[in-house]
Amino acid sequence: MSKRKRRRTLDKAPEPQPIRSRALDAFSNVLARLGAGTPNLLEGTEYSLQRMSRDFNTLNALYRESWIVRRIIDVIPADMLKNWITITSGLDPDVEKRLSLTLRRTQLIDKIKRGMQWGRLYGGALGVMLVKHQGYDLSQPLQLDWIMPGDFAGLLIFDRWNGVNPSSELIEDISDPDYGFPKYYTVTDPAGGGSVKIHHSRVVRFTGNTLPFWEEIAEMQWGASVVESIFDELRKRDNVSWNIAQLTFMANIRVLKMQDLGQLLAATDNESQAELLRTLEAQNMLLNNMGMQVMDAADGLETHQYTFGGLADCYQQFIMDISGAAEIPVTRLFGRSPSGLNATGESDLQNYYDMIAEKQESYLRPILNKVLPPFIISTLGSLPDDFDFEFDPVAEPTDKERADLAKCGTDNVVAAYNAGLISQRIALKELKQQSERTGVWTNITDEDIERASDSVEPPGEMGGMFGDMGGGEAAGAVGVEPQQNKPPESE
Repeated sequence: MSKRKRRRTLDKAPEPQPIRSRALDAFSNVLARLGAGTPNLLEGTEYSLQRMSRDFNTLNALYRESWIVRRIIDVIPADMLKNWITITSGLDPDVEKRLSLTLRRTQLIDKIKRGMQWGRLYGGALGVMLVKHQGYDLSQPLQLDWIMPGDFAGLLIFDRWNGVNPSSELIEDISDPDYGFPKYYTVTDPAGGGSVKIHHSRVVRFTGNTLPFWEEIAEMQWGASVVESIFDELRKRDNVSWNIAQLTFMANIRVLKMQDLGQLLAATDNESQAELLRTLEAQNMLLNNMGMQVMDAADGLETHQYTFGGLADCYQQFIMDISGAAEIPVTRLFGRSPSGLNATGESDLQNYYDMIAEKQESYLRPILNKVLPPFIISTLGSLPDDFDFEFDPVAEPTDKERADLAKCGTDNVVAAYNAGLISQRIALKELKQQSERTGVWTNITDEDIERASDSVEPPGEMGGMFGDMGGGEAAGAVGVEPQQNKPPESE
């Protein structure tokens, strides 16, 4: 080997090889039998995958028989839809009234709530939009431009076990909000056996709890039933409740002491023993609050009362666990008043309302984004370019809060009118729109709004709407010709 190659070999240091070994990081105390890998009761705990969402019969029995499960399934959808939405597109009151009438006619809110309930119970449900004149081929996409006035007829709800089969073909358009979900759904009639293939643009998906990717694939693109996460806590609570109910039969135990009972049973024949037993049974049947007990002078009767101290606190803890698993406060789920010194339950309800608002944005808004366009086009003939909506607050204001809202809203309208920013007609429209939330100015009619002036007055006082209705300025402001004060005629 040449000197140059030898020097190059010596100068080149060997590269360090990474140390590869299995790293274990966990607490363990073998002598105390604590931690990972030690023989103790905690290490014997295992969590197995049950997939309860596939147990249709158990879910049905729980929903029909357990009032707690029914409350857990129904309360959250009802609160999410309780106060509905407010369309922020600046629609006229008569247009909003038409939308409200169509909403009641199609029972859209009730159908959406039912879909959310079955989605939470079974892990998935499907809502098929019923549109007239476009039902000849449901496998084709829904054409919003073809919807005529009165075509939207509501939703038809199917749960995932009601013959609904998602297709293996998925949506590949990345601009579609339903990207990655099934492109078609086949609905089979269990009675007749016929099936219909429906395009994804015509359906609304209602799912339960969100699952990881492979679990979602295993559930055929559906979610998990809400009952899965609360089932263990439900069983604990039900068993504790039944045990407490059984203990009430032992609240007052009577003990009859009989002298030489053992010798009597040992020395007598079966007929005598049966006669003694019949006598005791007859006395026990006749025993009541107003009766008496006949016994020998050497016998005795004692009563022992069972103490229930601590059972209420124990039961309360199981209630708290199931309430936390259901994400519903105890005051809302069980209808109980807050417990504890100076407890009002406002903080719990506020956290619950915040959770409802989050679910409205993440879960309910995509559903309404798909349902409302055909609903509005069918009602109004077209969809406003600036169409948008907001969810109304879930919490109902108190009388004091409602009065403060009414005063603040009225003052703002008066200030805008006095500043010459809006006309009298716009002011009346604003007041009428606020009346649904505040309960004030409910007697403003559409005729009053039409008679009001649509011209913007110069800055001044809004006495015509809120001042003395007997004065000239006030009467003129509401469209009534003021009466001029005439001097007395000279005789």
